[in-house]
Amino acid sequence: MLIVASKQKSEFVLDSAAWPAILVDEEGRVRRANPAAGTTFPLPRNNNPMNFSSVWALDNEETFEQFWDKWLDLPESVLIKKFRMKGGGTRQFVFCITPVYYEGQRHYLMQMLPESLMENKDQQVGAPSITTEKPVGAQTELSPTQDFSIQKQKLDCALQLIRTVVLDFNNALTSILGHSSFLLSKIGSDSPWRRVLVEIEKSAEKAAEVANDLAAFTRQDKSTINAGNLNDLIRRSIEIFQTPAYPRIMWVIDLEKRIYTVNFDEAKMQQVFVKLIENAVQAIQPDGQITVRSRNMDLSDTWQDGAVTLKAGTYVCIEINDNGCGIPPEILPRIFEPFFTTKQGHRGLGLAWVYGIVTNHGGSVVVSSQPGQGTSVRVYLPAQRRFVRDHAFKIEELIGSETVLVVDDEELLLTMMQTVLSEFGYQVITANNGQNAIDILSRNGIKVDLVITDLVMPGISGRELIEKLKGMIPGLKFLCCSGYIRPGSNKEGEIYLQKPFTTQELLKKVKQALAS
Repeated sequence: MLIVASKQKSEFVLDSAAWPAILVDEEGRVRRANPAAGTTFPLPRNNNPMNFSSVWALDNEETFEQFWDKWLDLPESVLIKKFRMKGGGTRQFVFCITPVYYEGQRHYLMQMLPESLMENKDQQVGAPSITTEKPVGAQTELSPTQDFSIQKQKLDCALQLIRTVVLDFNNALTSILGHSSFLLSKIGSDSPWRRVLVEIEKSAEKAAEVANDLAAFTRQDKSTINAGNLNDLIRRSIEIFQTPAYPRIMWVIDLEKRIYTVNFDEAKMQQVFVKLIENAVQAIQPDGQITVRSRNMDLSDTWQDGAVTLKAGTYVCIEINDNGCGIPPEILPRIFEPFFTTKQGHRGLGLAWVYGIVTNHGGSVVVSSQPGQGTSVRVYLPAQRRFVRDHAFKIEELIGSETVLVVDDEELLLTMMQTVLSEFGYQVITANNGQNAIDILSRNGIKVDLVITDLVMPGISGRELIEKLKGMIPGLKFLCCSGYIRPGSNKEGEIYLQKPFTTQELLKKVKQALAS
């Protein structure tokens, strides 16, 4: 796979990698190295020219030149090789090579992960529990095999590049979704163009789902968390499958009448339920049965379900059962592996993505299955003993009159947000980088009520901009947005908008930020 990204974003990804990464051209010449490579390998200072062979250990089975000639003819993405260390001696690494475009020409990203990572065999906290039920009632627990295997290392090598692709992809999708949802809000239901716009919006949302699958699976993608009622989300997820497009299904829906409040990302958690219900639908025969339950749990002591142990506390459990074909015992231990699938044409990220989202919410997943009898999936999420109702905004509630400064290095997004916000009554000022934003707010007479800023920008980043503007204008409010990953710091009270977003999502977040 050839990764295409802008020079600035490629350098950002390279430099932020925690492991050694070196960018070379087709001749093997080093063009750029990240700080981790500089502290690990004997690289010259001041980016002086050198060949990658300078870090290639002599006790490899061939010279770098021999290896490179062979690799260009027959590429392999992941290998095990030895490299010279800065303090002397050599060390073996998992060696990953990814073709990229840099400054308009083909280059290669060399990433070196310490082989010791592959020796970590400790089970991850919150890992999924996988259980095979036997007809006699006996239950054999299979501990999950989500260890740092060579397959996981292949994914780790590509994570930073995947995030860059998701960033550029989401920026483009934000412009498409923003403009299409804005136009849909302006045309009548009888317009001949409405059907076309709806198809554009659906296609963009499907593309966004693919990007979000990848971003969420990295498990560094942070969610936009709000307190909510999971029953509402479950009902909406079930409604998707209560159409003639799906076989006749006997639904048994048993939802807790007064369900506890859970903090969750609505969009991501709904897709978790949709994916689990979709799997159940695909597993059953016509006229099969799917049971969906939710229940409150108050645990005074630890509680075990399969290999998952819940600490004492308050939880909500969502259980999705089907009486379908079940999962063969030889496949069951692998269902959460990335890129593993038994379905032709599928990406194999669905259940891995479910696991990543649930664990990012502090929850756990348990799967039990008996071939020929069906499958049960239980999702446990931390909860609070209180009850909330979702607030639905009306169009008139989204109108404002405040002055908003929008900061983004993507001109398409500046244009889209200026169009939408202006149409709903806001006074809009735009800046295409952090320094321009500072210059605008330094002028006499310029006052804004809210700054909407992208977090990943060349030069002054969004985070740096926020800190500078807080010092300049105490009390100024901010709305952070990005197509990349939500920052790990995630300061309390920070309002965040994930790209891509629709007109309605933008306007709701602006209202939320102004009211914070």
